[in-house]
Amino acid sequence: MEIQNNPLLCDIETGMCETTEGVLETEPQNMVHSTKKSIKVIYYTDPICSSCWGIEPQLRKLKLEYGSAVEIDYRMGGLLPDWSYNSGGIGKPSDVAEHWDEVSVHYDMPIDGDLWLEDPLESSYPPSIAFKAAQMQDEDKAILFLREVRELVFLEKKNIAKWKFIERAAEKAGLNTVQLKVDFEGAAKDKFQEDLALGRELGVRGFPTMFFLDESGNKEIVYGTKPYVYYEMAILKLDPTLKKSEYSKTSEALFSNYHSLTAKEFSELSGTPRDESESVLNALSNSGSLQKLTTKNGSIWRRNN
Repeated sequence: MEIQNNPLLCDIETGMCETTEGVLETEPQNMVHSTKKSIKVIYYTDPICSSCWGIEPQLRKLKLEYGSAVEIDYRMGGLLPDWSYNSGGIGKPSDVAEHWDEVSVHYDMPIDGDLWLEDPLESSYPPSIAFKAAQMQDEDKAILFLREVRELVFLEKKNIAKWKFIERAAEKAGLNTVQLKVDFEGAAKDKFQEDLALGRELGVRGFPTMFFLDESGNKEIVYGTKPYVYYEMAILKLDPTLKKSEYSKTSEALFSNYHSLTAKEFSELSGTPRDESESVLNALSNSGSLQKLTTKNGSIWRRNN
């Protein structure tokens, strides 16, 4: 299938990294609600999707408030097959650098576009396949792995299509890297193709895309990077009886749930005003409680191991 739009040119207005136009005409079998939780979310994403990085604060809050009732099924969408296009003002990796810097400011999430000048990816397929291999081992560790590769690519400017960086992220996520390599070179490729096929059936045209499903087959769809209330509304529209869970908003509790947080994430999760969140995190890193990694477009704070 020929890609007409350059997916790395994400639309800041819609919050979408778009590939092709698509319309859901039929209800694929894979979309049937198959979880004990009342809501299932099919989440189409990609390891290098900058708009998906932009919704990490909202997604993390959603898990804390509605995780007991909502199950998220992560699917890979294949954002960057290769560089066989020249549309949208982006025809080569270096064209992405400035765009990523702009997106970083818009989403208030640290992204260093210099990756595309220093060690650009030829494709996002290798880290996507690696994620499917991680899912074959452990779903929770796979989500940790996805976070690790995103931090490597967006903040540390690492080419996560290279095995050495995939392996580094896998080790930090607690995965068996020997088994991961076996699955990466074998069965995970088929799993990835299944995700791509389902995405075509569902009419996924860009990332992030979330399909919210209830047990009766009703669905709500949220396209692109939206404020938290959009995701919450989709859940409550399907099940108005759901009550959000209360969670501790202290820095200790938040960093026990998530090993790393940006200032935007900390603000979203703790309720701290955004203009104060960085000061709170800096104080914690100055005291030695956290480690701080600074990029040209923002910082991330990590708990000490």
